[in-house]
Amino acid sequence: MSYRLVSDATLDLPVDLIEKYNMYIIPMTIILDGKEIDYEPSEKNLTIEDFYKALREGKSSTTSQINPSLYIEHFSPILAAGEDIIYIGLTSGLSGTYQSSNIAKNMLEEEFPDRKIMIVESFCASAGLGYCLNLAGQKMQEGLSVEELYDWVIANQQRVQHWFTVDDLFHLQKGGRLTLAEAVVGSALKIKPILSVDEEGKLYAAAKVRGNKKSEEYMIGKINEELSEDDHTVFIAHGDCEDRALALKEKLEAQTKAENIRITKIGPVIGTHTGPGMLAVLYMKD
Repeated sequence: MSYRLVSDATLDLPVDLIEKYNMYIIPMTIILDGKEIDYEPSEKNLTIEDFYKALREGKSSTTSQINPSLYIEHFSPILAAGEDIIYIGLTSGLSGTYQSSNIAKNMLEEEFPDRKIMIVESFCASAGLGYCLNLAGQKMQEGLSVEELYDWVIANQQRVQHWFTVDDLFHLQKGGRLTLAEAVVGSALKIKPILSVDEEGKLYAAAKVRGNKKSEEYMIGKINEELSEDDHTVFIAHGDCEDRALALKEKLEAQTKAENIRITKIGPVIGTHTGPGMLAVLYMKD
């Protein structure tokens, strides 16, 4: 029985990998400078470069989560075509989309009783979600059934490690992740919080360092401590700071066991909340 890997536009994954595994990505709405835009990784309605340019010009951006009716709209044609679905979505620690996807699943199971709809909460976000989908795509191509893939993702999802930092603390403040005082003081002192997600997929600050160099040294150190013995693949994700991502790639190649290092961009859905200059590393830990 065939099935499709499905996710949404909170995923930040290179388009060639999305196409390689024939993933179906549900667009998400962002409101940029008062205009609603349905963003998807193909960037046909909005390029990532134009998005960050708008933020740097002081234009505002907000996001809207996927509601159950939109999930039904996108899931239904796949099910009607005779394919099962495994949907891997954004952590509920940052959004209500996981709950919405389950509501849609319960409604669609009545309409398509012969189809399987498997919903997975990734406990990941952005390129972490992309990393998780890439692993799932690899396993799918190895021939796992939809049930076997669901079980594999559930068993391994806590192994995907995120470390990231941001340039502009005020974007985190607007999203309620920092107080205004923390953003003001941190910016003045050039403090770089090192952020991650916990076992429930909730954002937390793991450390505070000064400057980009120290933040990159921290992430390199974590990779050397934690990188899985059976998978040395590392993703580097950036919010319109490709020069820093390329420089970090060189450091990882020289100073760690990292292999198959891929660079991906942070799209507008997550970029709305992190701003330009976000830099992240993603990998599997033991």
